[in-house]
Amino acid sequence: MAVRSDAWSSETVLITGNTGFKGAWLTLWLQQLGAKVVGYSLPPPSTPSLFAVLGLQGAIETIEADVRDLPRLSGIVGRVRPTVVIHLAAQALVRAGYADPSGTYGSNLLGTVNLLQAIRAANSVRAVIVVTSDKCYRNDIPRPHPETDPLGGNDPYSDSKACAEMAVACLRRSFFGDDGPIVASARAGNVIGGGDWAEDRIVPDTVRACYGSQTLRLRYPDAVRPWQHVFEALDGYLALAERAMAGDRSVAQAWNFGPAPSRSVRVRELVDTVIARIGRPVTIELDADPAHAEATALALDSTKAERELGWRARLGFDDLVGYTADWYRALYEGSDVGHLSRTQLAVFSQ
Repeated sequence: MAVRSDAWSSETVLITGNTGFKGAWLTLWLQQLGAKVVGYSLPPPSTPSLFAVLGLQGAIETIEADVRDLPRLSGIVGRVRPTVVIHLAAQALVRAGYADPSGTYGSNLLGTVNLLQAIRAANSVRAVIVVTSDKCYRNDIPRPHPETDPLGGNDPYSDSKACAEMAVACLRRSFFGDDGPIVASARAGNVIGGGDWAEDRIVPDTVRACYGSQTLRLRYPDAVRPWQHVFEALDGYLALAERAMAGDRSVAQAWNFGPAPSRSVRVRELVDTVIARIGRPVTIELDADPAHAEATALALDSTKAERELGWRARLGFDDLVGYTADWYRALYEGSDVGHLSRTQLAVFSQ
């Protein structure tokens, strides 16, 4: 494990986007580490929601607001006086970016700028982790991307994340010097795990087919992705935050968190493995004319995180699919999914 269990008990952590998939799991993990967690988020993005399933609605203070609202955001940062800020709030879907490019750039770029502006006006924050995406890279080089590769994007979502990365780097140089908060960014993608109900994501779509329509439409079955479990990505974010909390200014840069390219698996293989683990019949249809192109392959070079943070993706493919499929099966078949969630996190955290 990259995370230290004794680093968080005296910290107040503000999580933007805490009602989302990653945000809810991160909230639960930080609670178990003893941190005081405050959330700033829009309402849960789906029904059901992981935030509700985990019983987090009444367990922490969550301010229901938009990161595009700078006066509100500044007021909350000033009142809460967090020592650590982890920024997850975003429009997180490629296809939704095509449908609403203006809203996507607003949330992902302006929201990030607003948060850093609010932190500038406060004097409590020591560490800031801005989470972007593996899709921030231009992806025209056929190899895993190190953090030094050119940024860009062929769709509004991807480009908005590249813009957010450039804004973080610019504002860090301009305003967060030797005596201010340590600001780092984290790039991860292809994250799966229990509790994700987003539209147009392969695992939630597969689960909905298993327990609902029984028909799954695949757009790019031969696309290759280095899948990782949500716990692995969060482990990286927390390890990075701990180094920043300790005052290590060398971490004020961008970081990749992804599994080794050798763990890459085709979309169709992931789908077949999830269906087999759940054990319910599904009809698979291929989408002969998908609306928008997607990269056939995308991978990160996480050598820097492995070398300097002691982080690596640890779960094998069967394990990460097992964690994920077992979670959904427990929920839909009436088991105590809250207990299972905490058990999975505890086992992973050992």
